[in-house]
Amino acid sequence: MDVDALVIGSGPAGLMAAEMLGAAGHSVLVADRMPSPARKFLMAGKSGLNLTKVEDAAQFAAAYGAGSGSVPALVRDFGADAVRDWAHGLGQPTFTGSTGRVFPEAMKASPLLRAWLTRLDGYGVSLMTRWRWVGGTTFDTPEGAVTVGARATVLAMGGASWRRLGSDGAWADVLADEGLPVAPFAPANAGLSVDWSSHMTRHFGQPVKNSALVVGGTTQRGEFVVSERGLEGGGIYAVSRAVREGGALALDLKPDLGVDALRARLSAAKGSLSNRLRKLKLDPVQTALLREFARPLPDDLAPAIKHLPVPHDGLRPLDEAISTAGGLRWAALDERLMLKDRPGTFACGEMLDWEAPTGGYLLTACLATGRHAGLSAARWLDR
Repeated sequence: MDVDALVIGSGPAGLMAAEMLGAAGHSVLVADRMPSPARKFLMAGKSGLNLTKVEDAAQFAAAYGAGSGSVPALVRDFGADAVRDWAHGLGQPTFTGSTGRVFPEAMKASPLLRAWLTRLDGYGVSLMTRWRWVGGTTFDTPEGAVTVGARATVLAMGGASWRRLGSDGAWADVLADEGLPVAPFAPANAGLSVDWSSHMTRHFGQPVKNSALVVGGTTQRGEFVVSERGLEGGGIYAVSRAVREGGALALDLKPDLGVDALRARLSAAKGSLSNRLRKLKLDPVQTALLREFARPLPDDLAPAIKHLPVPHDGLRPLDEAISTAGGLRWAALDERLMLKDRPGTFACGEMLDWEAPTGGYLLTACLATGRHAGLSAARWLDR
């Protein structure tokens, strides 16, 4: 089977690379090991597909942090406005929420994916499923081993979380065995494991609101959820990188009040401790966390309310994380996202060594890196 370009992986990065190549007039084959394309993309869209976020371009790029290689530059080239225009071009109108997050009006991924696959079909892009990559351009398929002849190859095989949806990270061992530098995978945007006492059971599933998370002297507001396994949700995901890197986590249960103001209010309140805490407008789940993490409760409660250390057993396992850190190191790539030691082979998406917070940053970078790899591969073919 001979094509101009082979794209391995049918997630957002791979499909965007295929779109760029197909639009440039090249014959393209997309291969994926799962029975259908973009399974993680579809799962993410079940709760409302957060495409991107509208904010200052410099602030958006800074969200990726140190070690993100070309990602900040690439999302400047293909950022929030470009993502919205792309979705609109697929017939999927969007809206922007109060926090700047952008969603399709349909609030799910399936209509956008159907329109996207129709566009790719119009470009003549072929899609082969149940093709498991084993190295080079060779696959195990239901019909046996197949080797594809391609003048350019784009690797877009994702990270190592949500294995059941296709991102198992198995490619990392193959590339490492071939001498390419691969950073170990680690969970990103992951919950925390907490060994709860029995009195927390009735609070499982409850959101923790009007609180802030403190890691390494940095305070960040965010909502999260008490679950049977620990703490989960956007607020926790936002600090998971800092926690993974050794930062101690604490909660500020009254971020709008200082210690002295809290002391004054506690002193003025009458009755039982529970009644005094209610006077502070701590809700039941906040009070439960205070009792859980500060027991035995000190006489001076104000410092504990403002800085409540969270004992935990680390981040949840890799396969439960929304995304992963680690992957193919930037030192292996040039500015075109082409492997320096393999002319004509490009890489993009979550398989590269970067990470992003949730809130539109992750998907935007997958689209931006896929676009850049696809354009670079098209230029390679046209040279």
